[in-house]
Amino acid sequence: MSIELKSPREIQALRSAGKMAAETLMLVGQRLRAGMTTDEIDKLVHEDTVRRGARPAPLHYKGFPKSVCTSVNHVVCHGIPGSYALRDGDIVNVDVTTVAEGMHGDTSATFYVGSPSADAKRVTEAARRALEVGMSVVKDGARIGDIGAAIQEYIDGLGQGLGIVRDYCGHGTGRKFHEEPSVAHYRQGREEKNARIRMKAGMVFTVEPMINLGTHEVDVLADRWTVVTLDKKLSAQFEHTLLVTRTGYEILTMRDGVLRGSEGVPGVNA
Repeated sequence: MSIELKSPREIQALRSAGKMAAETLMLVGQRLRAGMTTDEIDKLVHEDTVRRGARPAPLHYKGFPKSVCTSVNHVVCHGIPGSYALRDGDIVNVDVTTVAEGMHGDTSATFYVGSPSADAKRVTEAARRALEVGMSVVKDGARIGDIGAAIQEYIDGLGQGLGIVRDYCGHGTGRKFHEEPSVAHYRQGREEKNARIRMKAGMVFTVEPMINLGTHEVDVLADRWTVVTLDKKLSAQFEHTLLVTRTGYEILTMRDGVLRGSEGVPGVNA
């Protein structure tokens, strides 16, 4: 397995791409509201990305037809934007990946639309905290498997019957959208070679736990992209792109302010 350590020049380009992706996600939070279609989110992301002199990585990636993934309610990930109009009480994950200076910045957040239910808040806030817990163990010399183990311990400790998706994981990124290593968000066995890999300063990868209100099991729809919970219960996800440093990590997709409709007071986008 070959894991590329990024050069100072590549890291600076990754910072640029990550900042653009974060700013586009902030714009989504400012504009998102009940009645908005997921196609309108796609248009907003596409136009904002191009305006910045960058390009949206999802568009035409392995045949994906849109510029962003919009995953509503029981859709776990890779939701294809379309005519669906967001409704009061929905949750929607918007996954933005920006390519700038040849590098990828990948980030996502789950937004509340209007007034969320108790279940929607429970799964969304668990996913938000799971990302924070997973990131907290990232440092030079730690093992990749430490991320999933920390998230598993946190979710199990909640005692709320939440499931951590196992079929999809975080990933290295840089010049390619998806690179090594794969980053599982659940506790892996000792036989899992990938989990034993040591992190090194200069590695860049995403942490992006997907948490389900029910079991971890998922299904893929006939479009071969849209991933849904098998039991049709809610799912939420948050994602950042991280650079491993000698003292810990740097969030390359760090936002400059509060993400409207996701952080702070729920329901502001009614």
